[in-house]
Amino acid sequence: MESENQTEVSEFLLLGLSEDPELQPLLFGLFLSMYLVSVLGNLLIILAVSSDSHLHTPMYFFLSNLSFVDISFTSTIVPKMLVNIQTQSKSITYGGCLIQVYFFMVFICMDNLLLTTMAYDRYVAICHPLYYRVIMNPRLCGLLILLSLFISIMNALLHGLMLVHLSFCTDSKIPHFFCELAQILELACSDTLINNVLVYLVTSLLGLGPLSGIIFSYTRIISSILRIPSTGGKFKAFSTCGSHLSVVCLFYGTCVGVYLSSASSLSARKRAVASVMYTVVTPMMNPFIYSLRNRDIKGALRKLISGMSSFS
Repeated sequence: MESENQTEVSEFLLLGLSEDPELQPLLFGLFLSMYLVSVLGNLLIILAVSSDSHLHTPMYFFLSNLSFVDISFTSTIVPKMLVNIQTQSKSITYGGCLIQVYFFMVFICMDNLLLTTMAYDRYVAICHPLYYRVIMNPRLCGLLILLSLFISIMNALLHGLMLVHLSFCTDSKIPHFFCELAQILELACSDTLINNVLVYLVTSLLGLGPLSGIIFSYTRIISSILRIPSTGGKFKAFSTCGSHLSVVCLFYGTCVGVYLSSASSLSARKRAVASVMYTVVTPMMNPFIYSLRNRDIKGALRKLISGMSSFS
C-alpha cells in the first residue's frame, strides 16, 4: 500500500514566491539578473585566484572553492525557477525534486564547512604566524576540502535515502520556489518522525558544531589582535579576516532569520521570500565583499580584466 501511495505522485508543484501573473516578468528579470551577477562574480574570483601566482595561498584556495560551491548552490535552484516562470509551469518531477533536495543539501553543507575551514585558516595565520606555512600545508588544505565534501555528500545521501522511503498522497503543492526538505516532509502521508528527528539532529551537529568552531577561532583571533601594540598592526591583522567575518555574518544571519521565520507563525509564502536571502542574495554578495575589502583580489581582478581586454 505504501509503495502504491508513493507512485501516485509523479510530480510536485512549486508555487513560487507569487502566483500573481503581473509579477512574473518582474520576478524573472530580478532572479535572472541576480543569478548572472552571482555566477559571473564568483567565476571572476576563481579565475583571479587561479591566474595570479601571488594568490596561490591557503586562504585564496579556500575562497576559490567557496566561489565554486556558491555557483553550484545557486545553479541547483535558480535555473529551474526561471524555466518555470518562463514556461508558466509550476511542475517538477518527483525524481527532479529529490535530485534538487540532494544537491541543495550537499552545497549548503559544503558552504557551511568551508566557512569554518576558512576561520581555522585565519586563526592559524594570526595566532600562529610562524607555523602557518607548516600547519596549513597543501596536503592539509586538500584533506580539509575532501573531508568537507565527504561530510556534505554523506549528509545529503542520508536525508535522500530517508526521503525515498516516504509515501506521498494527492497534495503535491510546495509553497516554495525550490524543493526544500522541510516542505516535502510536510506533504508526506507516511510517518515522518524519524525524518524530523534526523533533520534536527544533523542540523544541530552540522550547524552548531561549525558555528562553535568559527566563534572559538574568532575569539582567539580578537584576543591576539588586541595584544598587538601598534594600531597599524591591529588594523592589518584584522583586515586579513574582515571579509571572511562579513561573509560569515551574512550567511549565518540569513540562515538564522529563515529558521526563526519558519518557527514563527509566518505563512509558508513569507518563509519562501525569506529563503531568497541565503539561497540567492548571499552567494551574489560574497564576491563583492571579498573584492571590495581585499586589495589582493582587486589587484588580481584588474590584471585579469586588462589581460582579457588586451587579448580580445
